[in-house]
Amino acid sequence: MARQGRRRPPAALPSSPASACRPAAGLPSPSLAPALAPHPLRPPRASPTHTRSHDPRTHGPTKTKPDADEKTQNEKKKKKKKKKKKKKTDDNGLSYDPDGEVVVSNGAKQAIWQALLATCAEGDEVVIPAPYWVSYPEMARLAGAVPVVVPTTAADGWVLSPEALERALTPRSRLLILCTPSNPTGAVYTLAQLEALAAVVRAHPRLLVLSDEIYESITYPPAEHRSFAALGGMMARTLTVNGFSKAFAMTGWRLGYLAAPRPFASAAASVQSQSTSGASSIAQHAALAALALGPRGGAPVAEMVAAFRQRRDLVTAGLRAIPGVSLPRAPDGAFYALPDVSALVGPGAEAEGYGPVPDADALADYLLKRARVATVPGSAFGAPACLRLSYAASEAELAEALARVGAALAAPRYRRPA
Repeated sequence: MARQGRRRPPAALPSSPASACRPAAGLPSPSLAPALAPHPLRPPRASPTHTRSHDPRTHGPTKTKPDADEKTQNEKKKKKKKKKKKKKTDDNGLSYDPDGEVVVSNGAKQAIWQALLATCAEGDEVVIPAPYWVSYPEMARLAGAVPVVVPTTAADGWVLSPEALERALTPRSRLLILCTPSNPTGAVYTLAQLEALAAVVRAHPRLLVLSDEIYESITYPPAEHRSFAALGGMMARTLTVNGFSKAFAMTGWRLGYLAAPRPFASAAASVQSQSTSGASSIAQHAALAALALGPRGGAPVAEMVAAFRQRRDLVTAGLRAIPGVSLPRAPDGAFYALPDVSALVGPGAEAEGYGPVPDADALADYLLKRARVATVPGSAFGAPACLRLSYAASEAELAEALARVGAALAAPRYRRPA
């Protein structure tokens, strides 16, 4: 079977830019859907070294300016990788060889995809806790692997238990994907929870871990990010993915990286060399400026996280004030909330001017069409009873969106299931 044939069609998300953000009759549409971080982050003015544009024919560290000295270009390449190595050491207590254990890619998404190709053979199983980021299962299928989805619950904080992991493992298990802080739940694994999972991993020599840590800098105390590779014996079993899109609001720059044991990093680099080659040299210079802000982004990122925490509190309180919406625990990281809306949908649920609302997908559609608020159905994340809401928006936009949602779900306009 061709790889393309293994791919399932993407979920029809009413939050797509074309539908979610289009004003209707002059009415602005607040969006609780974006996975972007539109924070007014203003790093110190970059030096000419960071901003100098390379020749248009260059497209990454494997290319050089036609008139540049090769030794100079190689030194610059090493400097970029060493900066990323220093970041992992300073922030997470890890140290990687920049010349053989770090792969700089065109976004963290590419790093995840290449990590799957580097580790999984046809028929291998990839354990994915649900709720999950939408691309994990599809990437596993495209790599010829079999996604094994393991449900978690809001009551347990949306974290995978060691018992559930043990039950999911078979002789074909090859990779466990963890995302902490999590998209879409905002859950942050504690050190004790990670240690419990590491104990299971140690007992299964074939099992590797892909740790997606793209939101590591966006955590809210007392929650604290811990890197899985920093646990005892786990560095040799872990492929860590990170990037610049979330903490530094650099989504459009498309720059991420994989830090992994040399054999896997080498395999991922080989895949990249035959597909996109090196990441944009311009984006890499911008990333150097971002890394120069200090551990976990320094003061500018701390300011951003403080703003996100205020928005999280606003959204948490607003959702809990709506009858039928359940959010037992405020998110500990990232900038998403995943409220359970099962009490609002099902047989008997009906909206005025819209009709029956059988499930959360229909509820998201109703809120978009009637309240003009964009959300994402939880079914896209393996959580069909939920909606994912992003609070990567201004407090004014969030307050307006919550007010519209509350009004749209109030009686007599909305009738809940009997």
